[in-house]
Amino acid sequence: METTPPVIDSNDKLWVVLCHLSTFLGVALLLPLVVYLVKKDDSEFVRWHAKEALNFHLSLLIYAIVSFLLVLVVIGVFLLIALGITAIVLAIIAAIKASNGERYAYPLTIRFVR
Repeated sequence: METTPPVIDSNDKLWVVLCHLSTFLGVALLLPLVVYLVKKDDSEFVRWHAKEALNFHLSLLIYAIVSFLLVLVVIGVFLLIALGITAIVLAIIAAIKASNGERYAYPLTIRFVR
Protein backbone atom coordinates (compact mmCIF):
# COMPACT_ATOMS: atom_id res chain seq x y z
CA MET A 1 0.00 0.00 0.00
CA GLU A 2 1.49 3.30 -1.09
CA THR A 3 1.17 6.41 1.00
CA THR A 4 1.16 9.81 -0.59
CA PRO A 5 3.50 12.40 0.87
CA PRO A 6 1.77 15.21 2.75
CA VAL A 7 0.94 18.31 0.76
CA ILE A 8 3.14 21.19 1.82
CA ASP A 9 1.65 24.65 1.87
CA SER A 10 3.36 27.17 -0.44
CA ASN A 11 3.71 29.62 2.46
CA ASP A 12 5.56 26.96 4.44
CA LYS A 13 7.89 26.40 1.49
CA LEU A 14 8.53 30.14 1.28
CA TRP A 15 9.41 30.34 4.98
CA VAL A 16 11.87 27.46 4.81
CA VAL A 17 13.52 28.74 1.63
CA LEU A 18 13.97 32.10 3.36
CA CYS A 19 15.46 30.34 6.39
CA HIS A 20 18.07 28.67 4.21
CA LEU A 21 18.81 31.84 2.24
CA SER A 22 18.88 34.06 5.34
CA THR A 23 22.66 34.30 5.01
CA PHE A 24 22.18 36.39 1.88
CA LEU A 25 19.51 38.51 3.59
CA GLY A 26 21.82 39.47 6.46
CA VAL A 27 19.72 37.74 9.12
CA ALA A 28 21.47 34.36 9.23
CA LEU A 29 20.67 33.45 12.84
CA LEU A 30 17.67 35.66 13.49
CA LEU A 31 15.26 34.52 10.77
CA PRO A 32 15.60 30.75 11.30
CA LEU A 33 15.29 31.26 15.07
CA VAL A 34 12.12 33.35 14.77
CA VAL A 35 10.57 30.97 12.23
CA TYR A 36 11.44 27.99 14.43
CA LEU A 37 9.93 29.55 17.54
CA VAL A 38 6.77 30.78 15.79
CA LYS A 39 6.02 27.89 13.41
CA LYS A 40 7.50 24.80 15.11
CA ASP A 41 4.11 23.56 16.33
CA ASP A 42 2.27 24.35 13.08
CA SER A 43 4.28 22.37 10.55
CA GLU A 44 6.75 19.49 10.84
CA PHE A 45 8.23 20.56 7.51
CA VAL A 46 8.89 24.12 8.70
CA ARG A 47 10.20 22.92 12.07
CA TRP A 48 12.67 20.54 10.39
CA HIS A 49 14.06 23.12 7.95
CA ALA A 50 14.16 26.02 10.42
CA LYS A 51 16.01 23.79 12.88
CA GLU A 52 18.47 22.66 10.21
CA ALA A 53 19.10 26.23 9.04
CA LEU A 54 19.58 27.41 12.62
CA ASN A 55 22.03 24.59 13.40
CA PHE A 56 23.89 25.29 10.16
CA HIS A 57 24.25 29.00 10.89
CA LEU A 58 25.36 28.36 14.48
CA SER A 59 27.93 25.87 13.22
CA LEU A 60 29.13 28.36 10.59
CA LEU A 61 29.58 30.98 13.31
CA ILE A 62 31.78 28.63 15.33
CA TYR A 63 33.78 27.58 12.26
CA ALA A 64 34.26 31.23 11.27
CA ILE A 65 35.51 32.18 14.74
CA VAL A 66 38.00 29.30 14.73
CA SER A 67 39.12 30.18 11.19
CA PHE A 68 39.50 33.83 12.13
CA LEU A 69 41.73 32.86 15.06
CA LEU A 70 43.81 30.74 12.69
CA VAL A 71 44.42 33.74 10.43
CA LEU A 72 47.43 34.42 12.63
CA VAL A 73 49.03 31.24 11.30
CA VAL A 74 47.94 31.98 7.71
CA ILE A 75 45.81 28.85 7.20
CA GLY A 76 42.79 30.71 8.58
CA VAL A 77 42.56 32.86 5.45
CA PHE A 78 42.10 29.78 3.28
CA LEU A 79 39.65 28.27 5.77
CA LEU A 80 37.55 31.46 5.73
CA ILE A 81 37.44 31.45 1.93
CA ALA A 82 36.52 27.75 1.82
CA LEU A 83 33.92 28.28 4.54
CA GLY A 84 32.31 31.14 2.62
CA ILE A 85 32.10 29.20 -0.63
CA THR A 86 30.79 26.11 1.15
CA ALA A 87 28.15 28.13 2.98
CA ILE A 88 26.88 29.67 -0.25
CA VAL A 89 26.71 26.35 -2.10
CA LEU A 90 25.06 24.45 0.75
CA ALA A 91 22.50 27.20 1.39
CA ILE A 92 21.48 27.16 -2.27
CA ILE A 93 21.22 23.36 -2.31
CA ALA A 94 19.11 23.42 0.87
CA ALA A 95 16.82 26.12 -0.53
CA ILE A 96 16.26 24.13 -3.74
CA LYS A 97 15.52 20.95 -1.79
CA ALA A 98 13.12 22.84 0.49
CA SER A 99 11.31 24.44 -2.45
CA ASN A 100 10.80 20.93 -3.85
CA GLY A 101 9.29 19.80 -0.55
CA GLU A 102 12.28 17.63 0.38
CA ARG A 103 14.26 17.44 3.60
CA TYR A 104 17.92 18.42 3.53
CA ALA A 105 20.42 17.89 6.34
CA TYR A 106 23.53 20.05 6.12
CA PRO A 107 26.78 18.07 6.32
CA LEU A 108 29.29 18.80 9.11
CA THR A 109 26.67 20.63 11.15
CA ILE A 110 26.63 20.52 14.93
CA ARG A 111 23.11 19.71 16.16
CA PHE A 112 22.55 22.39 18.81
CA VAL A 113 18.77 22.38 18.37
CA ARG A 114 17.21 18.93 18.30
